[in-house]
Amino acid sequence: MLSCGFIRGKVPDIISLNFFYMRLDAVKAYVIEKLEKELSPALVYHNVQHTLYVYEKAGEIARAEGITGDDLMLLLTAAMFHDSGFIKTREGHEEFSCDYAREILPAYGYSKIQIEDIARIIMATRIPQSPYNKLSQVLCDADLYYLGTDSYNEISEALFAELNNVGEHIDRPSWVHEQEKFLKEHSYFTGYATGKLTQKKQLNTDMLKAIEHETKAVQHHDFSFTDILLIIVGVIIAGFALKGFLVPNNFFDGGVTGISLLIHEHYKFNLGYVIVLVNLPLIIASYYIVNIRFALKTLFCIVMLGVCLLFINYPVVTQDRLLISVFGGFFLGIGIGFTMRAGCALDGIEVLALYTWRRTSFTISEIVLGLNIIIFSLAAFQFGLQTSLYSMLTYFTASKTVDYVVEGIEAYTGVTIISGKSELIKHRLVNELGRGITVYKGERGYLPGKFDEHSDADIIFTVITRLEMRRLKNLVNEVDPKAFVFASTIKEASGGVIKRRHIH
Repeated sequence: MLSCGFIRGKVPDIISLNFFYMRLDAVKAYVIEKLEKELSPALVYHNVQHTLYVYEKAGEIARAEGITGDDLMLLLTAAMFHDSGFIKTREGHEEFSCDYAREILPAYGYSKIQIEDIARIIMATRIPQSPYNKLSQVLCDADLYYLGTDSYNEISEALFAELNNVGEHIDRPSWVHEQEKFLKEHSYFTGYATGKLTQKKQLNTDMLKAIEHETKAVQHHDFSFTDILLIIVGVIIAGFALKGFLVPNNFFDGGVTGISLLIHEHYKFNLGYVIVLVNLPLIIASYYIVNIRFALKTLFCIVMLGVCLLFINYPVVTQDRLLISVFGGFFLGIGIGFTMRAGCALDGIEVLALYTWRRTSFTISEIVLGLNIIIFSLAAFQFGLQTSLYSMLTYFTASKTVDYVVEGIEAYTGVTIISGKSELIKHRLVNELGRGITVYKGERGYLPGKFDEHSDADIIFTVITRLEMRRLKNLVNEVDPKAFVFASTIKEASGGVIKRRHIH
């Protein structure tokens, strides 16, 4: 058994100093290897990088505070072990961290007194922090050092992700509120951390306060008159699509609506009750996966659809299969699109896909496609291939209609323009088309047979609506017929010089 001959608070001689670092490095290597092997991948904040970060910052603060010798060894050892208890549990991990220290450190020559000092330092980091001496103050400040740095957003996002990974299910507004409150109430203990980090921590607090204020302002629009009107109109139109086209002719749709129609056709249960009951588990799931506002809006939306199906006598419009496929999907798409613009879902399959996506390597689109393949296969087995194929056409029509209703006919398009006459094109885009532009510095040329011929060029990027695409092409062609222009669809855009649309 090795023993420690350091005198607390004194600088050791060269031999003792080398022994100090050799022993500390051995402990560090052991703990890091253990954490890398045994920590859960879900811990994206309380991981090896966090332990190394706290270890580094504890050393930085200790040097500034004049801590050396045996005290420094105890401090840095506590830093290495302070979150090792996460290997076993989140709740009460500090006690398990102390248990690991008691189990491991005797083999490295730490005395019982030293180990208990280390344990007390570790326990001081439990929130709310309760440091009892200088060493515990340093470790507490090192543990929350990031609160007063430019890395705050990045690190706090890792903590937010970790909490949701382990089942806490905290929504964004609640997280921002709790973080703003935590930073406001927090204070550093050491003079070094207070002087270096307090000002930036206050800026981070102000940033969170601004975000919370903005979030509350947005929340005031939840269940606004416009949203309620969109939901009511949307469910009435969706009900018309179901009872006026699909249900009387044994047609189907994809998603939860398709499942509800299958159950209705097979068991002859009233569709109004079935569609609510089938969606109900997904509405409950959306409370945890999305947030409570989305869940409440969706519940209201689905219940309204059930009421429409129960009490409104929609006329049967046609029995022509092609008309049913196209216009049944068209009206259903309008209804779903209106409810999506109100910030909810008329069909819970996206919630199920989001839940599955978080636990698999498939994309949400792939999951929705897979679920719909199952639904249409069941429809083909029970009602015939022809009905299933027509129903797929209904689903396709509804999906495209939803895209137009949600994104609008003015869906945004990103356009990149490379031209030797970029100055004139920039001028006309801004002053004639009324668009904001972004300019990248690049090079043009490098053509086959003329590879050595190239020149500097301004690469212009702008965002326009679909209706403006022809006008932009004509404008560029007038300036430079040889300009290279390519466009790509943008699913979401905000800010800048674009027309703003109210979409939740």
